[in-house]
Amino acid sequence: MTVTRPARLTGAALCAALALIAAVWILKDLAALGSPVDLAWYWAGDHHFLIRGRSATSLTDAVLLVVSVAAVVAALRSRHAASALAATGTVTLALRLPGLWTPDSGALVTAFLELALAAALIVTAAVGRRPATASYEPLPTRPRTGPAVAAGVLLCVTALVVTLWELYWSTELPLEITVDRFIGGRSVIKAALAPPPGWLSLVLVALYGTAAVSAFVRARHSRALGLLAGAFLTAGAVAEIARISRYELVGHWADLPTAEQAGVFSAFFELLAGITVLVLLAGRGAPATAPGPYPPAGTPPPAPPHPPPPGW
Repeated sequence: MTVTRPARLTGAALCAALALIAAVWILKDLAALGSPVDLAWYWAGDHHFLIRGRSATSLTDAVLLVVSVAAVVAALRSRHAASALAATGTVTLALRLPGLWTPDSGALVTAFLELALAAALIVTAAVGRRPATASYEPLPTRPRTGPAVAAGVLLCVTALVVTLWELYWSTELPLEITVDRFIGGRSVIKAALAPPPGWLSLVLVALYGTAAVSAFVRARHSRALGLLAGAFLTAGAVAEIARISRYELVGHWADLPTAEQAGVFSAFFELLAGITVLVLLAGRGAPATAPGPYPPAGTPPPAPPHPPPPGW
């Protein structure tokens, strides 16, 4: 399947609007905190800088900004950007949905706007698709079997790790806090635009699982889903390892409780898994299927398509 040029331009404009909204909020936070380093540490989980102002954004906003920009580039450069546009719209829709019941008016307006843009992006990707019937239109390549299976295994294990951590917190925390981790509430301290931590874990498990299944069957859209999953996985792991380094948890390894030690292991595994998934799925795909038999001698050449492709 390919995407028509009007749909690609529309998708690029919608993704650019999503990126612009995230950029405006991030610039607002930079003005409040006064330093990009302070904002980066806030995203990593160090909220010491709350004394100078509260950040409205989180690491999720930074990743969505990068993902939206990448989708703009994909839409402008490739006829096969439907999967990238649909994946960006779906993830944005899922992560911004809790913003509908936030008490912050600015975050609420942003949630409505981004949800509308994300829904329009999904519709654009679906409506703008058309089959590649002409012989000169190449099909999107499938990932190679080895890298696809390896990426799928890593994503499955990561989804299991995130699920186990949520089960652990559900047994350690009171029921009220556990519920608030998924739907938001006063007991959960988070940035205004950030989804509740349990909700974020639920979305990520769904993303990792879907990307893993797509990789196992070597679907043509598995590269877009896998790279999106790898981006979230790598960014989250980098932030967690930065926090671990800041508080010198590895240097006090013997004094850490078992849960903290498991958290350190999880962070380093997720970093390795995220980088590996990105490398495996960013590589060149499997060769396209060999063309069919040549027409018999004396057969007239096919009529040129309209409009003719470059170089016809």
